Amino acid sequence: MNTYFATCPRGLEELLADDLTACGGMQVRPVAGGVAASGSLEFAYRVNLESRIATRLLHRIASADYRGEADIYKLAYDINWHQLFSVDRSIRVYVTAIRSPLKSLEFITLKVKDAVCDRFRAETSRRPSVNTKNPEVRIHLFLTDRTATLYLDTSGEPLYLRGHKLAKVGAPLKENLAAGILCLSGWQPGTPLLDPMCGSGTFLLEAAQMTLNDAPGLSREQGGFGFEHHKTFDAGLWRSLQRQAAERRCMVEGPLAIFGSDQDVDAVSRSRQNLAHAGLDGLVVLEKSDLLHRTAPAASGVLVANPPYGERLGSASALAAFYPLLGNALKQHFAGWHCWFLSADTQLPKRIRLQTSRKIPLYNGALECRLYGFDMVAGSARRNVSAQDKKES
Repeated sequence: MNTYFATCPRGLEELLADDLTACGGMQVRPVAGGVAASGSLEFAYRVNLESRIATRLLHRIASADYRGEADIYKLAYDINWHQLFSVDRSIRVYVTAIRSPLKSLEFITLKVKDAVCDRFRAETSRRPSVNTKNPEVRIHLFLTDRTATLYLDTSGEPLYLRGHKLAKVGAPLKENLAAGILCLSGWQPGTPLLDPMCGSGTFLLEAAQMTLNDAPGLSREQGGFGFEHHKTFDAGLWRSLQRQAAERRCMVEGPLAIFGSDQDVDAVSRSRQNLAHAGLDGLVVLEKSDLLHRTAPAASGVLVANPPYGERLGSASALAAFYPLLGNALKQHFAGWHCWFLSADTQLPKRIRLQTSRKIPLYNGALECRLYGFDMVAGSARRNVSAQDKKES
């Protein structure tokens, strides 16, 4: 059994723990920013293939206390790197730290790289090349105030890069965060879903894949995962897991109960391009429409959106004018719906003038946000407004 650490957007650790357990992980333990677990090679392959929440899966290979750069060099040098991957593989070292007393992470990065190359030279009389743009093997060092831990990255490129997006928009939502929001919202495949600010279609893509039971890692090309460049790579096992995942994919005809719209015709076009590239064209209903004026596509369902906020909208005055109109639109057109908005604007519930049913802390990259839930129960709009007025008085 190996020891692993899977990273994810902060706030989604419990969902990731469920993913790792479903993939056969043992001793699954959520911590801030990820989940620790133990498991076999099959577990590692399945996480990379099937997890919608993980950003990457790291295999822990060594850990020790340290006081200075020399301790970290020794930790890295003492590893039998030539038994883990071939000297012909290109490498890159990544270093992250929390409360480390060391002043220069760039210098530590060089020390680890030197230790790896020196050990290879001692064992094979050759050293691996360094590739900072597209390395075959990624080595991660994580530092606390006293402990250094080295990992081999089994994922390669981040797992939220599903390979579906040809056309992007500014400040796009990462796919694993979108998948997590769909799970947190309580949405289930078959329930009507609407993203009325669809941008490049991230929510729509994730929801369609979930409906089809489409493993997110299936779309990655051969050689695209880090573990494929490790000496432990079991090609037969990997092909078997890919085949099983492909056989579980559901086949459907006609549109799903998934709807997207945007007031920007270019955004609608980009969503359509991305859905087509993912082989999902014709399954999602897309239209150009302004949320403030559009109607619900069904009597009930789940609405999810990543609305403009802060620098994305342009000015505080624009925010102040937009959100009351949004609240009115929800009351008028979405009675019976559960509406969810990801925002860094802590004033959103007050400005919308609706009572929140849930408020979930999440991080969109480094930006602290909240996922706000509003239950638009039919016939209760006036009562919701009154409750909010009393709360503010």
